[in-house]
Amino acid sequence: MEFPSGLKYTKDHEWIKVVGDEATIGITEFAQRELGDIVYIDISALGKEVAKDEVFGTVEAVKTVSDLFMPLAGTITQLNPLLDKQPELVNSDPYGDGWMVKATLTDVSTLEQLLSAEAYQSLIGV
Repeated sequence: MEFPSGLKYTKDHEWIKVVGDEATIGITEFAQRELGDIVYIDISALGKEVAKDEVFGTVEAVKTVSDLFMPLAGTITQLNPLLDKQPELVNSDPYGDGWMVKATLTDVSTLEQLLSAEAYQSLIGV
């Protein structure tokens, strides 16, 4: 499994990449493997301010539906347009074309509260 070191991670299996106050958010390779084949992504928070740990959407897989939790407070500014027709990109490229949303963060300093790649690997037992 892959755990890019330039990302931060949550205990709920989301990843976040921050440049300035802009963040790209998705789910980890571990999460997509646990879910199985992803068939639908439902995110209705575009343009909304979402608090840290608040649900901003769901991922539907063949066997289950899972909530998506916001890693840090911010406003959702963009949804990944590719996922409408190709939700399986989350399975094949979770850290690339399978990203979920982009957001403007409220307080970038809270980024340090999230897990490093090493801490996330310890959390999931890898």
